[in-house]
Amino acid sequence: MKTLYLECAMGAAGDMLTAALLELVNDKADFLKQINSIGIPGLKVNMESVVKCGISGTHIRVSIDDGIGESCADAAILKYIHKHNNLSLKHSHTSFEKIENIIARLSVSQKVKDNALSIYRLIAGAEASAHGISVEQIHFHELGNADAIADIVGVCILMESLAPQETIASPINVGSGFVQCAHGAIPVPSPATAYILQDIPIYSRNAHEELCTPTGAAIIKHFVKRFEQMPKMRVQKIGYGMGTKDFEYVNCLRTFLGETENSNDEINDRIVQLQCNLDDMTGEAVGFAINLLLQEGAMDVFTVPIQMKKNRPAVLLTCICNEYKAHFFAELILRHTTTFGIRRTICDRYALKRKTLTKQTLFGSIRIKTGEGYNIKKFKPEYDDIAEAAHLNNVSFSEVNDAVLCNKTNEEKKI
Repeated sequence: MKTLYLECAMGAAGDMLTAALLELVNDKADFLKQINSIGIPGLKVNMESVVKCGISGTHIRVSIDDGIGESCADAAILKYIHKHNNLSLKHSHTSFEKIENIIARLSVSQKVKDNALSIYRLIAGAEASAHGISVEQIHFHELGNADAIADIVGVCILMESLAPQETIASPINVGSGFVQCAHGAIPVPSPATAYILQDIPIYSRNAHEELCTPTGAAIIKHFVKRFEQMPKMRVQKIGYGMGTKDFEYVNCLRTFLGETENSNDEINDRIVQLQCNLDDMTGEAVGFAINLLLQEGAMDVFTVPIQMKKNRPAVLLTCICNEYKAHFFAELILRHTTTFGIRRTICDRYALKRKTLTKQTLFGSIRIKTGEGYNIKKFKPEYDDIAEAAHLNNVSFSEVNDAVLCNKTNEEKKI
């Protein structure tokens, strides 16, 4: 199985992740051409080879026109967006809604846009929690600048290109001390970083500095499903993403791309099941909570009719999620339902490794979900694609479905 491992012994930042992933791709010039033409005027992303503690790696530098992104990104971006997209961004404090509008207009795939917005959504939620306000009231400071947008979008482009079937990370070194921000000196990890990294193993060692930024934390939380020591794997490529500062220890984030294998009897996944009983909510309110949990990335959410005390009809709400997101979803359930408590069960599970392929048929492109493992292979056409193709071609659902299955079977026979 194609596996990406992130070694975060010196923390994580957007530029370090971009550089470390860039070292894994074959055509680095193609990535630089793509990121520099995403639609931000004057954006210049360059890579440079640097040596720290005798180790060679890549450093990413982002600039706007003749200046560095931090100092003049806003002026260039805001002038362009106001002129071309009718957005009014008056200062460097960029709202989440404006970030959404910026990303929506970038020249990248929809998958990259979705991933970038999900990452910013994590940051927005963390900032809102830290400041005690709603997401709508959040105004990003440095995170609204062009360099932060380029880092996040760049990582999403590289992850789409590398397409690992599984992404794993080590526990994250967050550093220690204090860091200066727009509001003054704050402790390390910053409140936003600490919020994002809840339920993720972290530690502090070797540096009296901020090692993990909110951007780095959000990127890792979005893409990584397991946090542990490096698994048994056949490494094919290694990347070194260098940070800006110099320490006694090499300031880099290291990436390993290779293949891992699971034995037929190995339990290869772990999930968390969150449950609560609800007997005093309307169907509309329960439905709202279910939709919200699914929109935020829960693996599955469902209800089962039950009977509670005093013979009250009720529902058992179950939310299944990744272990590191359990705290986040528990908080959502507590906020959006009437329950006073949530039961948490950790479940080991046997799971086929999934990926999505796209097949051309007489009725257009159809995505196919595939699963493989334990000497088993399965595939299933994507329902939404089948339904849309049937509607556009004025044929039945089964005709499109049969055509996809026939096409798949014939290809397998050829193989």
